[in-house]
Amino acid sequence: MITSMNSTEFSGPILVIEDDPILNRALTQALTDQGYECESVDSGKAAVAKVQAKPFPVILLDLALTDETGLGVLRCLREADENANIIVLTPLEFRQERLSALTHGADDFVIKPFSMAEVRARVDAAFVKSRSRPKTLLDVGPLSMDLASRKVQRGDRELQLTPTEFRVLEILMRNQGKVVTRRMLCEHLWDPDWEGVTNVIEVHINRLRTKINNGTDSQMIFTVRGSGYTLRYEPEATPA
Repeated sequence: MITSMNSTEFSGPILVIEDDPILNRALTQALTDQGYECESVDSGKAAVAKVQAKPFPVILLDLALTDETGLGVLRCLREADENANIIVLTPLEFRQERLSALTHGADDFVIKPFSMAEVRARVDAAFVKSRSRPKTLLDVGPLSMDLASRKVQRGDRELQLTPTEFRVLEILMRNQGKVVTRRMLCEHLWDPDWEGVTNVIEVHINRLRTKINNGTDSQMIFTVRGSGYTLRYEPEATPA
């Protein structure tokens, strides 16, 4: 017998991404009946927009979406929220896709056809996992980053960052005082075999630097000529 958690233990809404309207309604209703707060969409594009707008502790993603590739949506969701627990729903014959999903950031999977009891059990486990994760904070001088809420502040001023800018800043903050090369950023943000030009990194760095400096605050991201970038706090450093 599956016993669902008490609704007071939930730490946020579930996002259901399913383009089959009947299954979408069934999943949403079954989880809502157990006390979960649910939101649902029927396309990959709408799903990514939702996750970029606010965090979802648990996401149910159908890999067989018709508007986008499921793996592509998964990658975008993981970029938008590194802390979400993503459970993929896959047909039995999608064996290779299941393996690829796990390597691209999925936390768990459920094979179709499935029972609602199994889905609820997987969701319960995902919420337990979500609650057990420690709240992670990064601080460099007046700059702070909360990885759980994806909130970044410089002093009392909150910074509005894109998902890519957030990830660039996270890498720099984790390596404060050290040189992070352009190649390192490219490989971490996109793919180990990424062959694109590194000029795109400069664009993200310049935008990030402008948001952090705000025109008056001291500079924190420094260019190391011929190498890459480093982040450190120097109160007297004049913005470039």
